[in-house]
Amino acid sequence: MANEYDNPKFFEQYSQMSRSKQGLEAAGEWRQLKKLFPDVSGGSVLDLGCGYGWHCRYAVERGAVRVLGLDISEKMLSEAKSSEGETVAYRLCGIENYEYPGEEWDLVVSNLALHYIEDLGAVYRKVFKTLRPGGVFLFNIEHPVFTAGVGQDWVYAPDGSPLYWPVDGYFTTGERVTNFLGCKVKKQHHTLTQILNGLISCGFVITAVEEAQPSEDMLSQPGMSDELRRPMMLLVRAEKR
Repeated sequence: MANEYDNPKFFEQYSQMSRSKQGLEAAGEWRQLKKLFPDVSGGSVLDLGCGYGWHCRYAVERGAVRVLGLDISEKMLSEAKSSEGETVAYRLCGIENYEYPGEEWDLVVSNLALHYIEDLGAVYRKVFKTLRPGGVFLFNIEHPVFTAGVGQDWVYAPDGSPLYWPVDGYFTTGERVTNFLGCKVKKQHHTLTQILNGLISCGFVITAVEEAQPSEDMLSQPGMSDELRRPMMLLVRAEKR
């Protein structure tokens, strides 16, 4: 998994995003993801690619008694650890490198991190192993239409207004290099079939699939409606039964 987040230029730009400053309520997907969050009261939670630790803290607010957040960015973890306590622990560790002990966690959550992973199936198998029976795997990944976007950008009219979102090479999976926050970022494109059938083949039961949609408040903000009228994120909840 590439680590652009410790690039000072990139991190400075990222730190200015609304989700970085204001937390979950400023994240466009949170309105939908929050509804998929299971009851974690008295339970244990593993966060893959925890970033600033927002989901870790939310799990504690919901009654989780043990939370571990993993991330490969020292800068991200530095921000997260400002709220580290007895319930929440953070570890510098890649998603692929964690040991995934058997039947250890009640919830594994991952927000906007899995599109950096080349072998999703390997991660799925490890998550299935580490969940307790009845456990939930809840994740938000960049939408395949977004990762298959040509340059992940619009085709613009002469006046600069966006015309359409181009998609090419959808079934050619693997690495994509795009421009994000002024830096070149490497991501991995996975088709919808890979994302969903990969879970089923591991034994998960998929209980919810949602495409993140902006709220009316977000659409009403000046200049935001065009930016948000294409699928960006895919929210999935799967259970180990």
